Amino acid sequence: MAIKITMPALSPTMEEGNLAKWLVKEGDKVSAGDVIAEIETDKATMEVEAVDEGIVAKLVVPAGTESVKVNALIAVLAEDGEDVAEAAKAASGDAPAAAPKAEAAAPVAAVAPVSAPAPVAAAPAATPAPAAAPAPVAKGGRLFASPLARRVAKDAGVELAAVSGTGPHGRIIRKDVEAAIASGVKAPAKPVASAAAPQIAVSGASDEATLKMFEEGSYELVPHDGMRKTIARRLMESKLTVPHFYLTIDCELDALLALRSQLNAAAPMIKTEKGEVPAYKLSVNDLVIKATALALRDIPEANVSWTDAGMVKHKHADVGVAVSIPGGLITPIVRGAETKALSAISNEMKDLAKRARDRKLKPSEYQGGTTSVSNLGMFGVKDFAAIINPPHATIFAVGAGEQRAVVKNGELAVATVMSVTLSTDHRAVDGALAAELAKVFKNYIENPLGMLV
Repeated sequence: MAIKITMPALSPTMEEGNLAKWLVKEGDKVSAGDVIAEIETDKATMEVEAVDEGIVAKLVVPAGTESVKVNALIAVLAEDGEDVAEAAKAASGDAPAAAPKAEAAAPVAAVAPVSAPAPVAAAPAATPAPAAAPAPVAKGGRLFASPLARRVAKDAGVELAAVSGTGPHGRIIRKDVEAAIASGVKAPAKPVASAAAPQIAVSGASDEATLKMFEEGSYELVPHDGMRKTIARRLMESKLTVPHFYLTIDCELDALLALRSQLNAAAPMIKTEKGEVPAYKLSVNDLVIKATALALRDIPEANVSWTDAGMVKHKHADVGVAVSIPGGLITPIVRGAETKALSAISNEMKDLAKRARDRKLKPSEYQGGTTSVSNLGMFGVKDFAAIINPPHATIFAVGAGEQRAVVKNGELAVATVMSVTLSTDHRAVDGALAAELAKVFKNYIENPLGMLV
């Protein structure tokens, strides 16, 4: 029987992707674990691998196709001994965008990401399950299993959620289901599905009405790509659903700049392909990241995320850093930044920023986090207010350091001052708590030796 390969969900929030490239052609034999295609999401390009073996009978979706829905049929494999032409013909009538009704609650996943971990639910991160535990379940109840395993489980009345997966990335394969059948695992009664979350509707002028305002021939209409659509949707949802409030502080930078110069001058030299280079080169942003993480460590009540079920209190300060890339932006995350040395943060950020611009980040490197830093100081921006990136409850908007007149000991003096605006989710972080967080952040910036202790 033909094995259907569908567009995989490479992250819990992915709804569609672009099929950038096929790495196999019709007639090729593939085995479980073979890389077969490259998929472009709104943030990255990722390789995917087969979790079943067989012969490529038909490539349903051509390379270069954009906006392919998750679970849409993209290719067909013929099983060993099956006629390839018959397998391709049998699948030719299937609608590419439709998944079988019987498995609507648990869509098939015949391909798996090579570099990404199995998606997890949006609730607080849990301790990874041991190898013998049932296969991971993604947001929305999606189980990762081969089509053949699903078919066998369905015929035998076996609940896939109770089956331990031993395939690549914990996928459930046929032998796992057969082992479960032998142990007597059966499917429980299906629970009643909960009502879907309400969608946000925003009224406004139609595209046609907007374009009529401009003289024909005076403009060029450039279609939005997936990244720009995602950024627009997330920012709109954040501003409409998250009650923002803002507070701004001024931080003197002279001590930080002096310490940065001393640390960079003391950096040891290491040998590379380009010759000897410093082991690290700290930027002001690296110290801002460290100060942010330490402030959240010292004020743990602000290191939270809001959910309707309860307050998520994070154990580490995972700092997302806004990086501008062609067509939009992305926030790679420095995990556990409060525990890392400045040199480690600096080198990690350089690597994350480079791979972000090359669109080579894994979903685990830009999804989640507990706060964000957005720095426009390098563009000469004095101050601004950033939009919170859910599930974060805070974001630090960093302006340029500039010389300003200040009063010290009753006398006028000149100091390098940087304005920072803290945006907070008022559901999770109240005004007094936000002020306390900002005060601790300011203290680390103005007394940077505290970041080295």
